[in-house]
Formats: sequence, structure tokens, C-alpha cells
Amino acid sequence: MPGAQVDPAVLLKAAIMGLVEGLTEFLPISSTGHLILAGTLLGLTDERAKVFDIAIQTGAILAVVIVYWQRLRETAAALGHDARARRFVSNVLIGFIPAVVLGLLLGKAIKAHLFNAPVVATTFILGGFVILWAERRPATATRVHDVDAMTALDALKVGVVQCLAMVPGTSRSGATIIGGMLLGLSRKAATDFSFYLAIPTLIGAGAYSLYKERAHLSAADLPEFAVGLLVSFISAWACVRWLLRYIATHTFTPFAWYRIAFGGVVLLTYFTGWVQWVG
Repeated sequence: MPGAQVDPAVLLKAAIMGLVEGLTEFLPISSTGHLILAGTLLGLTDERAKVFDIAIQTGAILAVVIVYWQRLRETAAALGHDARARRFVSNVLIGFIPAVVLGLLLGKAIKAHLFNAPVVATTFILGGFVILWAERRPATATRVHDVDAMTALDALKVGVVQCLAMVPGTSRSGATIIGGMLLGLSRKAATDFSFYLAIPTLIGAGAYSLYKERAHLSAADLPEFAVGLLVSFISAWACVRWLLRYIATHTFTPFAWYRIAFGGVVLLTYFTGWVQWVG
């Protein structure tokens, strides 16, 4: 409508959702799960809200590109003459393929049946226990200390593990980082590869979903989407930089306990009816 005013409450909700996306996308606590729960609390549960959730991922992806810009730029410049650069790009693409295949085959069914509070909360809890188990296992020989030392098979295995994150509440970063560590990657190598793998995975998933749901978009949505994307970018940039420093001296155990506690609270409020979670 010409001259229509943008509702400040709408922009505030967009900023909150952007903050949730940016802070949770690259931590092992599941951004999708948090967006589903936050959207329910804010009353953002229609089809347009789902498109918004997809769109603001762009801000988080841009943050990763900025943080790793020097490596990405150097790799692009060296593709024509550097075998290491070609192997790096090849490994990222190999890791990306399983998500493409399973996403096309199962994505619609998963969204129809698993995007609800009980599934998210249960997966939060189960994922927390997996992280605790992974962190408390006896230290095994780390085979890969740097992403450049990864083989194509390493990349494929991490890509397969990433597919677990199609279940909301699992955490894409959690699956790839913890899975990578269990497969012999160092904590730093697993985290770096998880971030690199996020770029094609989230861009591809976002572009495909936005194309399918384009009927729900309009020019009137631009202010809301811009606020969500901007807040997502700023918070994700800060979060990625913090996480890279954190993993140098810490484990992921605190995130595991957070997942278990938060999942327990969601299940309690769901079954007692204290919060009317959608689904």
C-alpha cells in the first residue's frame, strides 16, 4: 500500500529473529530449532515467516565469507595453478553433495512432519548427550590437523554427517564439527571445514527454498527482511570470530549441557501446556 508505515513491532520481531539466527547458526545448538521456537513465541508461524527464516540466513553466510575472505580470495586466485587450492574446493563440493541429494529427496517430508516443538526439544537433548559422549571419549590419534590435509573421503564422510542436521534441533555445525572430530579431524580443522561447508550448503538451500516460496514475497517485506538480515550478519560475524578463539582452549561441553537443559524446558512447557508451542 503506497505510503504505508512500517510497524515498529514487526521490525523488532525481525531484529530478534535475526539475532537468534546469527547467534545460533554456527554454534552447535541448532539455529533451525531456535528459529522454530522463537517464531512460535513471537507469533511468526505462517508460510511467509518460514521464507523470512530462510532469507536471513544470507546475513549469517555473508559473515562467514567476510571472516574467511582472505583464504577464499587466495584460493580463487590460485585455482588455475595450485593443486592445494583445487583439492580444497573439490573437498567442499564433495561434502556438499550429500545434502543436495537428501535435501531434494526428503526435505519436503521432513518439513511437514518434523518441524515442531517436541521433535526439536528431543533432538536438542539427544544431540547434547552425543556431544558429551564425543568430548569424553578417550583421545584418539588425530589424523587431520588442517583442512588442506583432508582427503576426498574425509570430506564425503563429513558431508554425510551434515545430513543429520536436516532434522530440526540437530545443528548443522554441531553435526559437522563433532562428526569431523570423531572421524579424526582436529577441533580446529573440523570447525574450519564446517564453516567452509556452510557457504554452499546454506546458499544452495536458501536459494532453492526462496525460489519455491517466491509467491509469498513482496516489495512491502523489504524493510523487515533487511533488518533481519543486517542483525543476522552482525551477530553471526561476532559469533564466528568468538567461536574460533573459544575452540583453541575449550571443549563443546557447555553447549551440550545448554542443549539438554533447554530441550528439557521446552518439553516441560509443551506437555504441561504452559506454552502453546505450534505442533
